[in-house]
Amino acid sequence: MLKIAALDHNNHPGEKEVASLQELLAQKEELDRQIDMTKKKERGDAVEKVRALMSEYGLTAADLSARGPARAKGGTGKKVAAKYRNAATGESWSGRGLQPKWLKTALASGRKLTDFSI
Repeated sequence: MLKIAALDHNNHPGEKEVASLQELLAQKEELDRQIDMTKKKERGDAVEKVRALMSEYGLTAADLSARGPARAKGGTGKKVAAKYRNAATGESWSGRGLQPKWLKTALASGRKLTDFSI
């Protein structure tokens, strides 16, 4: 180990030992080995937990690839009846979403929403 001048934790001058490059590389190799072993162990533990839960709930691998419970159809594709109509142009609006320009213009000029009710 190399020794360098340094301050200790009380700000007093002293010498501090610094590991050589080879020592640091050896430490790194040991840490990498420990990391790999820990990853393998934790992965194995996770697999065991998953298998136990699958057994407990009667699940199969096919159940894991399913996208979840089937949802009721209904939100898409349905037309909603118009609630407001522009008598001059025949344009209509269901009352959902943003107000169309023709309606905004009419409301800005002083007309009321009820003037356009169907």
